[in-house]
Amino acid sequence: MWLWALLPICLAVFGTVGIWTVYGIAVSNGSVNVTEGFPYISQCGTFTPQSCVFSQICNICAVLALWIVVIRFQQVRDYGCHGKANITSIVLGFISALGISIIGNFQQSVVMGAHLLGATLAFFIGLAYFWVQLWLTYRTEASKDKRWVGPPRAACCTICTILVIIMAVLHNTGYKSGAAVCEWALVMLFFFLFALFAAEFRHIDCHRLTVQSIAPGQQRTGEMHRQGPPY
Repeated sequence: MWLWALLPICLAVFGTVGIWTVYGIAVSNGSVNVTEGFPYISQCGTFTPQSCVFSQICNICAVLALWIVVIRFQQVRDYGCHGKANITSIVLGFISALGISIIGNFQQSVVMGAHLLGATLAFFIGLAYFWVQLWLTYRTEASKDKRWVGPPRAACCTICTILVIIMAVLHNTGYKSGAAVCEWALVMLFFFLFALFAAEFRHIDCHRLTVQSIAPGQQRTGEMHRQGPPY
């Protein structure tokens, strides 16, 4: 069922278009002044009316990310990888998705501490999630596309790691515009890393929930309780 491949692509496209739309609104109404320096994504989305759009985009992206994380976890497990790495990946994925939601709902100009916490979870924990996924790409023997998915995933993870380090250094040394450019590039690469899951998701035949049936013995016991004891 190749339609599942559209899910990560939808996240990447929706997120990319969404945050650049917020940037466009912020520039057009004067909330940010690009002549004074390039703004952070959070600066663009911290003032009304674009703050409402920014919050909604983050919440939708968080839900889509959770959906992708769960499906990917089940797919890797179906390939036969039941180890700690797969469990670690879903935990990291849940935490990073929570960070995305915190970023959108606790904006920079309102609750700075919570916003920084959300950014830390989204960027650092999210990066750890993709590194684990890179390991699982080569660990999962049944993965049919690891020959061409692995190299770009490894390259993106490496570049993201470098960008995170440079962003932190520039931010702490006062070069805010340079740090903001690194942040935008980092987010774009994150969306691309999510889009790469389309290569694996196109091999998913179905995705369904199964309700556990009652064992025959338990069913007979239940019927006896409903009918009452024999006399």
